[in-house]
Amino acid sequence: MNTTMTKTTSPPLPLSPSPMPDVQGAADARNVAINKVGVKGIRYPITLKQAGGGDQHTIATINLYVSLPKHKKGTHMSRLLEILNKHHRAMTSAMIVPLLREVRAKLDAADAHIEMEFPYFIEKAAPVTGAKGLMDYVCTFEGTSNSVDDFIMGVRAPATSLCPCSKDISERGAHNQRCAITARVRTKGMLWIEELVKIMESAASAPVYAVLKRPDEKYVTEQAFDNPKFVEDIIRDLAVALNKEDRVLWYSIESENFESIHNHNAYAMIEHDKREMQKPEASSQ
Repeated sequence: MNTTMTKTTSPPLPLSPSPMPDVQGAADARNVAINKVGVKGIRYPITLKQAGGGDQHTIATINLYVSLPKHKKGTHMSRLLEILNKHHRAMTSAMIVPLLREVRAKLDAADAHIEMEFPYFIEKAAPVTGAKGLMDYVCTFEGTSNSVDDFIMGVRAPATSLCPCSKDISERGAHNQRCAITARVRTKGMLWIEELVKIMESAASAPVYAVLKRPDEKYVTEQAFDNPKFVEDIIRDLAVALNKEDRVLWYSIESENFESIHNHNAYAMIEHDKREMQKPEASSQ
């Protein structure tokens, strides 16, 4: 019996698509340059190296920008996320500037900027019982790359302050409050977040802890009472400590004391660039 073979034919291949227009890369006739353009408010998982070894996983809010020359219509923002995705698994302060250089090269930009804010956790033992708990600190990385590269690390640490005036004039006790100390530093070499936190907390009347038993409460209460400080004292003591730290080149520090008996907060701030030479005083005429 003869059988008839049916010949099947494949559907025709689709034609090659036309190249998509690069709208962002088009020219712009308005002749106006943009200082910063990019992506803002990205919530992204990052992995940080810890001072004692190991990694810490946390979530950062990231802003990433480039400059845009006057003759270009737009920037390719997806490339910013591609670069971020490439580096987020091993984030350190030392890699911020190389990341920004890559951003500049990839987007052909004169300037690149990054702002990162993230919680960082440090295990802290209570001073008497040794009870351990995790303290969280708000940290920031700020970076710029252009003709000069720049990186600033910031930490916000809670602490305790006790009023010297209240202690001196009161027959019983003294008023104290929690304070928020913030330090932003430019450094040479590696300064760990843990190291900066320790310097900052030492400037207050006493540190605060995640876990305290009754013997610990007695200890820190008496520690603050024996170490009263105005907001001015805290910020000056922190400045003295940072002046002694050779890795710190520049700092901007502030303390806000959340007053317990006033309807306002007390505040002090110091900015100092240790790289600047002392200017000679003008000679008297």
